[in-house]
Amino acid sequence: MAKRILIVDDDPDIREATQIILRGAGYEVETAGSAAEGMEKLRRNKADLILLDVMMETETEGFHMAYNVREDPELKDIPIIILTCIEEKTGEVLEPDKAGDYLPVQAFLRKPLDGETLKAKVAEILE
Repeated sequence: MAKRILIVDDDPDIREATQIILRGAGYEVETAGSAAEGMEKLRRNKADLILLDVMMETETEGFHMAYNVREDPELKDIPIIILTCIEEKTGEVLEPDKAGDYLPVQAFLRKPLDGETLKAKVAEILE
């Protein structure tokens, strides 16, 4: 059975391009345009992995969603990959190995996404 991935990003072009890449790699993919929609979809149909944008309606919406996932007993173990260009906009360097509880995610990937890097990181985390 194919692993299920939820993409949460407010940019429809990013959602579509990412979905095409991951479906081509054999994953089942669902998308959401906001954190609220993403949480609703997760509660209805749990995913194996979340790809999550940071800056959506607010500059930190993705971080808040990550915290909400980690606080939910039924969702807390779902791995999260942050997809963002926040570093270019804020100068903040995001490193999950050094972030600890501050950023409860497994990885960060910078936008624009490289398809091969995305597929490799998704496969690594889902192993």
